[in-house]
Amino acid sequence: MALFLVQHGKSLSKDKDPKKGLSEEGTAETERIAEVAKGYGVHVSRITHSGKTRARQTAEIFASALEPEGGVQESSGLNPLDDVTAFAGNIDSTKDQMLVGHLPFMERMTAYLITGSMEKPVFKFQNSGIVCLDKDPDTQSWVIKWALMPNIG
Repeated sequence: MALFLVQHGKSLSKDKDPKKGLSEEGTAETERIAEVAKGYGVHVSRITHSGKTRARQTAEIFASALEPEGGVQESSGLNPLDDVTAFAGNIDSTKDQMLVGHLPFMERMTAYLITGSMEKPVFKFQNSGIVCLDKDPDTQSWVIKWALMPNIG
């Protein structure tokens, strides 16, 4: 089953919004990527986010497009500097799930699952972008299956 890793959408600066909610651009990009994912038939059973405003708002936008049966939930362990190895041990690879969080956590999680080391970068995330990981059926190793990003340049 697939694991969808998402970096939250672009947020407002702390001086404009102390909680750093999504900016207009962040909302628009997230809505666009969510609709493209829906158009491709992406199935998600549950969306989990860090609890920070920008991650929650991003998760809610994806949920409105993808309609996960398990809904949206907050989880500890997805903040920028949280322990990737601890969270990775709790990933249920039998369900299609989306995690919405922050950098550097998402890039470190991807590196850790792919290479076994969070210090070997394997993918550069963009705000609102999705990286889809899946387990290779022969080796049971995580692989990057596809990515959907707001910008290609």
